Amino acid sequence: MSQHVFKRAGFLAAAVGVAGLLGAGVASAHVTANVYGPQPTKGGYAAIVFRVPSEEPNTMTTKVAVDFKADYGIGSVRTKPLPGWTAEVTKSKLPTPITKDNGTQITEAVTAVTWTAQPGNELKATDYQEFSVSFGPLPTNVDEVEFPAHQTYSDGKVVDWNQATPPGGEEPEHPAPAVKLAAKAEGDGDHAGMAPGMAATTGEHTEAAANTSDSTARWLGGAGLLVGAIGLGVGAGATIRARKATAKSGGNS
Repeated sequence: MSQHVFKRAGFLAAAVGVAGLLGAGVASAHVTANVYGPQPTKGGYAAIVFRVPSEEPNTMTTKVAVDFKADYGIGSVRTKPLPGWTAEVTKSKLPTPITKDNGTQITEAVTAVTWTAQPGNELKATDYQEFSVSFGPLPTNVDEVEFPAHQTYSDGKVVDWNQATPPGGEEPEHPAPAVKLAAKAEGDGDHAGMAPGMAATTGEHTEAAANTSDSTARWLGGAGLLVGAIGLGVGAGATIRARKATAKSGGNS
């Protein structure tokens, strides 16, 4: 009876360990938009980190472009310097000016940010990189902002992360990075009308929170992998002991 219990415990521990290891890989498979710190509010400014994994086994990621929809009316974008990569912000003339809540008219909006790797800094299949931006003012007429992304590899292949995820539906194969917006609370008028220079300060504070949060997340991820590995070891050990006990019992009978 005890041998069956040990076997079950061993198989369960091994299954949990494998699931933990596989889950860690699946979680980082897509290009994602991450918010570290307070959730961006409608009409306010945001600091977002685009996390890009390189997935092709025999080639490297050389360029990442993120689209900003013109009808969002994003008037200002700042990029965080990233060693080994250059960033270019593209602005486009709007056919019709967009008037923000504070009365500011946006005639030219940010439509893309493109990061290009300098030689020797391309992302290999086992690498990922984080690209940070601070921007605003955000639109007030949507609950979520999407940022279609385009990942270029050294062999010329381009992977488009631009598929919308339907509400309550199954995630598509190449989902567009997206961020939900919180409702603007009373008294947020000054924040919504914040000048671009002040927006950069907010971005720096959020980036500080990003570093702390990301370090914690990585520590937890590492702990999860360690637990998974221990689970595999315990499972294998329990199975071996059970087999030895069975063999010994058979020899004594």
